[in-house]
Amino acid sequence: MKKIFPLFPVSLLIAFSCFPGRNRPVPGAERFDRYIPLLKDKAVAVVANQTSMTGSTHLVDNLISKGINLKIIFAPEHGFRGMADAGQEIVNGKDAATGIKIISLYGTHRKPQKEDLNGIDIVLFDIQDVGVRFYTYISTLHYVLESCAEFNVKCIVLDRPDPNGFYVDGNIPDTAYRSFVGMDPVPVVYGMTPGEYALMLNGEGWLENGVKCDVQVIKCLNYDHSVFYELPVRPSPNLPNQLSVYLYPSLCFFEGTNISVGRGTPFPFQVFGSPLLKNNGFSFTPESLPGATNPPFMNVRCYGTDLRNALSVDLVPEPALNLGWLIETYAGFPEKESFFTSYFDVLAGGPVLREQIQRGMTEDQIKETWEKGLEDFMRIRGKYLLYR
Repeated sequence: MKKIFPLFPVSLLIAFSCFPGRNRPVPGAERFDRYIPLLKDKAVAVVANQTSMTGSTHLVDNLISKGINLKIIFAPEHGFRGMADAGQEIVNGKDAATGIKIISLYGTHRKPQKEDLNGIDIVLFDIQDVGVRFYTYISTLHYVLESCAEFNVKCIVLDRPDPNGFYVDGNIPDTAYRSFVGMDPVPVVYGMTPGEYALMLNGEGWLENGVKCDVQVIKCLNYDHSVFYELPVRPSPNLPNQLSVYLYPSLCFFEGTNISVGRGTPFPFQVFGSPLLKNNGFSFTPESLPGATNPPFMNVRCYGTDLRNALSVDLVPEPALNLGWLIETYAGFPEKESFFTSYFDVLAGGPVLREQIQRGMTEDQIKETWEKGLEDFMRIRGKYLLYR
């Protein structure tokens, strides 16, 4: 029997998170009384994007309206306004709305440099994450904490709920395969908010040379890991809705194969397919769209699987990764030598998962090999939880 690491039974999660009397979760960014006094008479930088909302107002606008000396905006992958393609280089510039200087952390460098932080007293980190190792916002957080530690700058994390925070699953990556989509020894789904993750990076000595950051977390209200948190703003161009956020941890492995996950369609990360798969009655044709200007198999019909009804048939939310889709698609792919690309080992944190699939191991057999790493991680994770 495979072992999974849900934090609560799904039936209880659904009942609890939908309970009519439950107050909505309040992100740390909306708790102005907890951090605005800390920013008075300080030179402030923010790490922010389109998800950095405080109600109906962007964090940057609120900081300016409250007289905060905001000097710099650091932009992650997809940019400050969040519409750039995945992997597209983000350039420095100025925010058209405020005139504040924007420094890209997904361009010539991904880690704030000494000159970027020159004269800065406090860095605010406020980005909505999705709780998945592949998603690069936690890698940006890692580098921001590291730079703040190295240059004696305080970092305040304005915490936000984790929409996949109700379970933990996946392999622990080989540190020899460290990359921007897998910087830390955590499973694919790690069940932590950005604030909790920041405390873990600091506390476990995972920042370069074991440096320690002066980090403070402004906690969310009305949130714990029993909550299914529905994102009010899409976190990136190709995660347009809650269904895609739930499916992303399982479907992102396809990004390291010759299978499309629907980039260039209205439903990315809700379908998958290829021109080489058998026509079983469902197809889609990727096109050039904002956020996916040059998608795989552009203008070529792909045959595959439609998961747009996954919520209604209870495939998600599920407290476990689904490797079945990947394993079954590999088994049905006619040109197996070209199924995996070199990027798969980067996403998986080494060659082991690919080799397991190629050897014909079942999902249960693969997940059994994850158990020890997951148990060890759960012990580490438990030290830094803010929402129990």
